[in-house]
Amino acid sequence: MTADTTAAADQAGAAADPACTADAPAVGRAPRVVVLDYGSGNVRSAVRALEAAGADVELTADREAALAADGLVVPGVGAFGATMAQIRAVDGPRIIERRLAGGRPVLGICVGFQILFDGGTEHGQSTPGLAQWPGQVTRLEAEVVPHMGWNTVEVPEGSRLFAGVEDDRFYFVHSYGVRAWELEALAPMKAPVVTWAEHGGDRFIAAVENGPLSATQFHPEKSGAAGARLLRSWLATLPTGERA
Repeated sequence: MTADTTAAADQAGAAADPACTADAPAVGRAPRVVVLDYGSGNVRSAVRALEAAGADVELTADREAALAADGLVVPGVGAFGATMAQIRAVDGPRIIERRLAGGRPVLGICVGFQILFDGGTEHGQSTPGLAQWPGQVTRLEAEVVPHMGWNTVEVPEGSRLFAGVEDDRFYFVHSYGVRAWELEALAPMKAPVVTWAEHGGDRFIAAVENGPLSATQFHPEKSGAAGARLLRSWLATLPTGERA
């Protein structure tokens, strides 16, 4: 998502803030979630949405807190290159890598989704990403860019994130995306669950579920009741005991 679309996203998301609509029934203690605070804007709506979904949320860049949390959320708005520089400044790549090595869940959102791929190219500048998945983030090839507003997604079988909201719409704000899935599925490893979306005839990846690592191109925190349910589904995967 480019920086010039951030304000519009905030305005649209305010009307669909799941803090007003989400219930959060739970069994046992609330899952502890850290939203990584690396200088990205628009993180308060993610904090509120996760709290409404039933999480005990801390916004911090503290390394120990991020490693110890039940779940880590990596948000993101703005340019790919700037986001990577900010993530590196707080040792984000190492935090994410260590969590995933221990099978501890991570959720990326928007640019926090994009940086998980090999790299991104914006305005002629290429920047390496975290390379958790192969693929490049490039400008959407649609007549109208940015892709801003509500859109449906193509959910494959086996998705846990989209259980119960397969036919719902989610809120997107982005000019760039990943338009090819390049990770080969090799037995006995379970293949990632890849969800797609389409804008102006251009098809791109909307979400990936890959063991402890999940990410969405859209903003669940701005996607009303459907986004709230998706966040509750993610929280239910965290290692905190059985969740309602």
